[in-house]
Amino acid sequence: MSDSNSCDINAKNSCCSPAEKQPSKDLKSHWDKAYSNNPHEKLGWFETDLSPSLSLIEATGINKDARILNIGAGSTVLVDELLEQGFKNIIATDISPVSLGNMEERIGSNKVEIIVDDLTNATNLDSIEPVDLWFDRAVLHFFTEEKDQKAYFALLHKLVKKNGFVILAEFALDGALKCSGLDVHRYSNELYQEKLGDEFTLLNTFDYTYTMPSGDPRAYIYSLFVRN
Repeated sequence: MSDSNSCDINAKNSCCSPAEKQPSKDLKSHWDKAYSNNPHEKLGWFETDLSPSLSLIEATGINKDARILNIGAGSTVLVDELLEQGFKNIIATDISPVSLGNMEERIGSNKVEIIVDDLTNATNLDSIEPVDLWFDRAVLHFFTEEKDQKAYFALLHKLVKKNGFVILAEFALDGALKCSGLDVHRYSNELYQEKLGDEFTLLNTFDYTYTMPSGDPRAYIYSLFVRN
């Protein structure tokens, strides 16, 4: 997977890796390949500026012992920063064991709880204790089929505590149509709310333009919800 070339948001190629034209339908293999073939800092979703995510996490007011579930964590350095800030109960999950292995190698073993699982067919996550924060940057938008979206939000409803928080940061309605060779489903706050239901209240939101390692811009919508 390459991030060296730019691509138009309406192009048929991937916004995050235009070189890959026919991604595997096997998402585990797809993401394992992406993380095996590229340094994490070259991947199209890698961010050095963590301030958008950190600002919403700070807005929750959760304490350092709070259970934080990082959805589709990959090899994110957000985990490194949260550990540096003193958070002690971080759970990192991804469908790709390669990505999580890369993270664990970087930060050291036993620093976070690692769970390999498929959010649309959970076999491990569905039995964990409820969490104080569900954090998802750039995962939900890959689930384009309604059945997968329903499975995702059913798991979210099962795991997020009452008075717990949800942070969703996905491609905005004017964002890219593809990423990493895969179609995406773009979001607005109205669409977030429709999926979350009346149990959740929007607390904070902002539009954010993320700049890929290649220099190309990508439009996101970041939103913080609380469970009533």
